[in-house]
Amino acid sequence: MSTSPEQPWPVRTVARKIAEWVDRLGAVWVEGQLAQVTARAGTGTAFLVLRDPAADVSLQLTAPIGLVHGGGPAVAEGNRVVVHGKPSFFLGRGTLSLRVDDIRAVGIGELLARIERLRRLLAAEGLFDAARKRRPPFLPGCIGLVTGRASAAEHDVVTNAQARWPAVRFRIEPVAVQGALAVPQILDALGALDRDPDVDVIVLARGGGSVEDLLPFSDETLCRAVADCRTPVVSAIGHEPDTPLVDHVADVRCSTPTEAGRRLVPDLAEETARIAGLRDRARRALSGWVDREERLLTALRGRPVLADPLRALDARAVEVERLRGAVRSCLVRGLDRRGHDLEHVRARLSTLGPAATLARGYAIVQRDTGDDPLPVLRSAAEVGPGDRLRIRVADGAVAASVGEGKKPAAKRNGTRAKKTTGATTP
Repeated sequence: MSTSPEQPWPVRTVARKIAEWVDRLGAVWVEGQLAQVTARAGTGTAFLVLRDPAADVSLQLTAPIGLVHGGGPAVAEGNRVVVHGKPSFFLGRGTLSLRVDDIRAVGIGELLARIERLRRLLAAEGLFDAARKRRPPFLPGCIGLVTGRASAAEHDVVTNAQARWPAVRFRIEPVAVQGALAVPQILDALGALDRDPDVDVIVLARGGGSVEDLLPFSDETLCRAVADCRTPVVSAIGHEPDTPLVDHVADVRCSTPTEAGRRLVPDLAEETARIAGLRDRARRALSGWVDREERLLTALRGRPVLADPLRALDARAVEVERLRGAVRSCLVRGLDRRGHDLEHVRARLSTLGPAATLARGYAIVQRDTGDDPLPVLRSAAEVGPGDRLRIRVADGAVAASVGEGKKPAAKRNGTRAKKTTGATTP
């Protein structure tokens, strides 16, 4: 049957059709946390609110009063339970609820088994790998703290950190650390701190408690949010034996909030003493280096070549002078030998020359023809009576003329007789 603005359905029809559709749904098992339990005496029905621990979603429950009272302490606000019921729509109020016929408490063993299964799943995905963990800065400028409002964990973290480094700054996000609202509030605070550029490290801190109290920190959604944070996350949940899953996912795990406060920042006194020690080491190292260099410089200055730099030059100058004298002596001896050789040659030339022959009594006879040079007379047949002659002896020359006379006959042995001439001196 269709509807239109002219033919609308009345409210009762719509509610009845919704109730008929809901009644066709089958029964289901639902797990959650009891946020509210109302069981007034004298009534036959109890009203409960079941919330999802990982999301801000709740569901109304109705149950027989005897079922609630028969459940004992397990059916109490804050407990994790599993209920079996059938969806029901109430026409009068127009509300949807789950009509419950069985309520079972979730035992510690079952919770631990679920946490173990989730741990294996996250480990298989690599969320626990040490390679993906980041080291917090040595001295963070601002620390983001997610913890309960005015809790002992907040006091431990802040007090211990400020005792070590008084100038440390905090941005504190107070949240619920247990119960149905814990996970949503922690997720919101974690996202706000991760988006803040001034926050260098985020700390999740909570004091000790039971397994049920620490369940929010083993929530899958929270573990994945911590793994996705760009800012390093430090987990400080409970005491040493408490190890929720967020401890394995976080970049750094601290056994207690007190340890987290000590590990977040360095100790000012220790760092001051370390700097003083490093300065002393640097001073001693520099002083030792300067001493070594001074000793080396002194040793270098003490070497002869640097103590008296001109000594080597003087030695080389003496060597140069010695070599120069040797060269000079060698050259003089060579010149002397050449001079003696020249004198010997000159003496031989003088001995063999015409002057030496004239000195032994010989003379050179030349015909005075007026030509220059005068021809040397080599034979008596070359002159005749009246020819003018020039006779050169050792100490000068005389002029003569050929007289008339008979030429001497030549000897048989081939020697020619001297020609008799009448010589006149000028």
